[in-house]
Amino acid sequence: MTRRVWCVRVTGTAFSLAALSLVALTGCGTHGDGVPRTATGSLEQLAARAGCRPDIQTDAEELRQATCGDGRDRYVLTTFATDRGRAAWLDQADDYGGTYLLGRRWVAVGADRVVTRLRGRLGGTVERSGHAGHHAS
Repeated sequence: MTRRVWCVRVTGTAFSLAALSLVALTGCGTHGDGVPRTATGSLEQLAARAGCRPDIQTDAEELRQATCGDGRDRYVLTTFATDRGRAAWLDQADDYGGTYLLGRRWVAVGADRVVTRLRGRLGGTVERSGHAGHHAS
């Protein structure tokens, strides 16, 4: 099989259009569905990225927890020292149900619409749980 290779000299405007097309196709550094890569960092870094001034409720070695927002837009942001700690927390939280936004070593919990909006800032995976177990979205 013979392949033809075409060489194109790209200059000025043509280069700009090609670059814009590439950006549009790649989703500007997102996963292609408008969701950014899953955020990482400390509780304060995650809160800043979410646009929140955290009200820290728990500041322990194994986890840090803060509330963000107010009224109907209130949510809880929790960071964990280990993946195992996050897994244990989720197992216990499952008994209460809820909507969770999951990242590596962090969880945000709030109303479904709040969690969905947070995903646009923090990335991650949305899970809805209840007594029947976690259900990823």
